[in-house]
Amino acid sequence: MNRRIATLVAALVPVVVLGVVGTVITVPFAALGPGPTYNTLGDADGKPVVQIDGTSVDPTTGHLNMTTVAVRDQLNLFEALGFWASGRQGLVPREEVYPPDKSKEEVQESNQADFEQSENSAQLAALHHLGLPIVLVVGAVAPDGPAAGLLNDGERLISVGGVAVDSVTAVRESVSARTPGESIDIVVAKDGVERTESVVLGARPDAPEKGYLGVTPAEEPDVPFTVTFNLADVGGPSAGLMFSLAVVDKLSPGELSNGDFVAGTGTIDSGGTVGPIGGIPYKLIAAREAGATTFLVPSQNCDEAAANAPDGLRLVKVDSLDGAIDSLEALGSGGDAPSC
Repeated sequence: MNRRIATLVAALVPVVVLGVVGTVITVPFAALGPGPTYNTLGDADGKPVVQIDGTSVDPTTGHLNMTTVAVRDQLNLFEALGFWASGRQGLVPREEVYPPDKSKEEVQESNQADFEQSENSAQLAALHHLGLPIVLVVGAVAPDGPAAGLLNDGERLISVGGVAVDSVTAVRESVSARTPGESIDIVVAKDGVERTESVVLGARPDAPEKGYLGVTPAEEPDVPFTVTFNLADVGGPSAGLMFSLAVVDKLSPGELSNGDFVAGTGTIDSGGTVGPIGGIPYKLIAAREAGATTFLVPSQNCDEAAANAPDGLRLVKVDSLDGAIDSLEALGSGGDAPSC
């Protein structure tokens, strides 16, 4: 009897040890998987995800869902194996999500800042598409740059070197066309009063042969209404495209989704260019499980999306806000659209 007990105990010890190790010791991996999707034409926590006040808004009934990736951290061995075996999750080295030189809180703050920037860019891209007014202002002046003490944050930029400017690109091109040491006239306005400052250009740090002003121009809406994005606890820049589409949809007649369930992802800049994102396989799963039949994919993510597309989900390739709108309108009229 004692021998049997001893044998049983000897057999159970490794199992107990493995159980303790598997549940207590964390592994240096994070799990990525399908996250929540949010209809940018709908509500979240009792508020419109995209809220527009101060002007009439066109009724919308379809879906333009933004998609997210769920990140699970501090996994024990059994949890990691379970996620890996599920087929819906992926394991990546934890440092890919939380770099070792940053705290988890710093990463979350950075993601939140990216999200807020995407909201701003989404609104500007939508206004550009709709032909609504946008003003160009001095966003920041480098304290040790050529314009320091001459130009001030918040002043409206009227012209650079005698050329009227209405975009960030126009300012950069006008300044870069000059050489260091050259004097350039900058016309700015504050409270409706214009003034001209002559600035001696420095040399661009990355291109010493080109002029450098030391000013970061920024675009700001010049419209009699406000756009508010009411979505908490979401980070990163990948909601930009879907936010921008929602603003356009609400400020223009008709429905971009044609009443269908459209989802998508992609960064966006103020000019409407759509950029790539991470986690596309998981976003596709989340969209299809939520009911989406069409998914807007940044062109640079097309190969990965095509290799992981769930059944029943049409992939539409997009490079820009204008292109995404053209594709949705084509599909709504029974036509076709670029696909991955």
